[in-house]
Amino acid sequence: MITTIDLRGVRPSRTELLDMLPRPVVDITAAAHAAQTLIDDVRADGSEALLAQADRFDGGRPERIRVPQAEIDAAVTALEPAVRAALVEAIDRVRTATSAQVPPERTTELADGATVVQRWAPVGRVGLYVPGGKAVYPSSVVMNVVPAQEAGVGSVALASPPQREFGGRVHPTILGAAGLLGVTEVYAMGGAGAIGAFAYGVPDLALDPVDVVTGPGNIFVAAAKRLVKGQVGIDAEAGTTEILVIADAGADARLVAADLVSQAEHDEAAASLLVTDSAALATAVEEWLQRYAAGTRHGARVVEALGGPQSAIVLVDDLEAAVAFSNAYGPEHLEVQTRDPESLLGAITNAGAIFLGDHTPVSLGDYLAGSNHVLPTGGQARFSSGLGAFTFLRPQQVVRYDETALRQVSAHIVALSGSEDLPAHGEAVTARFGLVDAEIRAADDTTAPTTPEGAH
Repeated sequence: MITTIDLRGVRPSRTELLDMLPRPVVDITAAAHAAQTLIDDVRADGSEALLAQADRFDGGRPERIRVPQAEIDAAVTALEPAVRAALVEAIDRVRTATSAQVPPERTTELADGATVVQRWAPVGRVGLYVPGGKAVYPSSVVMNVVPAQEAGVGSVALASPPQREFGGRVHPTILGAAGLLGVTEVYAMGGAGAIGAFAYGVPDLALDPVDVVTGPGNIFVAAAKRLVKGQVGIDAEAGTTEILVIADAGADARLVAADLVSQAEHDEAAASLLVTDSAALATAVEEWLQRYAAGTRHGARVVEALGGPQSAIVLVDDLEAAVAFSNAYGPEHLEVQTRDPESLLGAITNAGAIFLGDHTPVSLGDYLAGSNHVLPTGGQARFSSGLGAFTFLRPQQVVRYDETALRQVSAHIVALSGSEDLPAHGEAVTARFGLVDAEIRAADDTTAPTTPEGAH
């Protein structure tokens, strides 16, 4: 069912590890041409292109692309009580954890009259994408909207594909979650076209362009985000989900297998990896994988995901080698189920989110941990982070020097500007003191020269 990679007795270099990592056979570049065509169609034909794409790719043409407020309100009212209570709790936990991500303004005084203020300014408008596909993701509404709100973003728009079973409307649970969060601008549009609509705007819908686009999606959504990056900011090119579990002989094979299956049910291309120094645990986990796959609702999907080239059980000599493998892989979700998981934390560098111990499954992070589940995939955790308030914030430096403070560094500025053959930079500083000297002389001598000495 699942491939075993035996690295015992060898210590591959980081380059060798990167070459052998199990990855899904997904080429975003191959989807780029199709995504660009869809984006161009939306730019040229606006809502008509979005309607045609909905008919072709999603759940049929929606009656309206912009969801009426009455429909959002009705979806909130219709939420099942248990689902509503869970969403309210998730919103509260994510909001509490996310509030810690907004840095306070900080002033640094470099000398008397010389200050630099570090502040964090939110972008003005964001477009948040919530996918459709094989599952419904009200939790992704929470994970996208709450960080934008905590960052202080003033304008929030949300898009989700129209659903065939709901007559071309956005899934009512998605709408209900949006309504609970106070989002009033929701669009029934999906795929690359929706990303293009956010990036460039749709005048005939009165949909203004956004500054940042976030949210997971399929390969065409990922390709579209790559294509519009630079026109707008993006969070990451999110791909199919990943879980990597580092476990030793003390781990419970049943729990490890359950966690691997929980992510494999997302998609046939989902990646589930176990890295362990215990051959006995590996054998036991494989047995449990077969049991769970046979008994779970999406068993066929799970079997295909576990049997794909992106999933594996990796045998290593020790936990140090396990951490090295994980750091090279850079998993979206990393679970550490060892006798002393805290002891490994200092060596772990690359992971979207880290889950420590037997009672911290990825499923907790998907819904109620308070952490964000929109995380980098495909190894992007090596250089990017998950979604947070910081995604929607821009650091800005506010500089203020008075005359005395500027005079103290003026000679250094002149020296450096001269070394770079940019003398006007230095002259912009000395001109200020020349004018001050002229004004002083003019007060005592009406024959003061027009161009003061020492101005340059």
